Amino acid sequence: MTQRPPRLLQYGRMPLPALDRELAERYDVAVLGEQADPARFLAEHGATFGCAVTSAAMGLPAHVVDALPHLRYVSSFGVGFDALDRQALLRRGARVGYTPGVLDDCVADMAFALLLDAARGLSAADRFVRRGDWSRQRFGIHTRASGKRLGIFGMGRIGTAVARRAAGFDMQVAYHNRRPVEGSPHLYLPSLLELARWSDFLVVTAAGGEGTRHLVDAEVLDALGPQGFLVNVARGSVVHEAALAAALQGGRIAGAGLDVFEDEPRPLPALLALDNVVLAPHIASGTHETRRAMADLVLENLAHCLATGRPVAEVPWSAEAAAARQAQAA
Repeated sequence: MTQRPPRLLQYGRMPLPALDRELAERYDVAVLGEQADPARFLAEHGATFGCAVTSAAMGLPAHVVDALPHLRYVSSFGVGFDALDRQALLRRGARVGYTPGVLDDCVADMAFALLLDAARGLSAADRFVRRGDWSRQRFGIHTRASGKRLGIFGMGRIGTAVARRAAGFDMQVAYHNRRPVEGSPHLYLPSLLELARWSDFLVVTAAGGEGTRHLVDAEVLDALGPQGFLVNVARGSVVHEAALAAALQGGRIAGAGLDVFEDEPRPLPALLALDNVVLAPHIASGTHETRRAMADLVLENLAHCLATGRPVAEVPWSAEAAAARQAQAA
């Protein structure tokens, strides 16, 4: 007798359509976002699911977790986990996998693309040429990136990848974390304010969540100063978007490059009118190579959970809670 595949609740369609197909081939999948009445569906069928799949952008809200009494494993497509309801998942005792590591290089590449664009005005120059302005006036002079000071807020995997790229531009690198990174060759500054004062370019690669919400505020932007540039490839919540728009409008910083926003997909309207900020639609991991690697890790996390009880790559607070439960059981 053929064994039925495990039931899997997919919160919504995944960023890579091939992953939708592969999940459906391996599991008995129901896509919650495509149910006529999601609340009723959860009430009637929630107890049949032991696994769930989502993405960093979609997250998994408490009301969904609470409707899945037998939820044991979650596999999330992405490196951010602030949209996953931590307390609900901890109450449920679910193990939560995510996809770190495989997107570091592409996100670091994007950080430098935004940095160079903001410094040299490439997007603005493209608009200048397309409008026909080149035949009537000169574009103007912008800022060199090579040899400048690069500050990194969040020296994790992605921050470290950004620092490696900075070496090719002969940049000095400093960083701020909650604590110094053991073995790092780069200058550690004990506060974000000090890092902003030191930096010509401040790149944000810190994790999202309430602990980092609006840490890049008006005071930090003023410390960065009228010659400084901000680049954010982390989470929109880390930067106070209204304060950033005001600083850009007032010339209190020179420019910015943003791949993430506080209310996606709706950047603050004031940003849309500014030529000294480069805006991208949260595409740092959006390459064929990286999205495929992320999809593979989503599938691997699920398979490993079902085989061993834990994902290959686990969200830190999920791993800590599992270790605590195991210690208590011993």
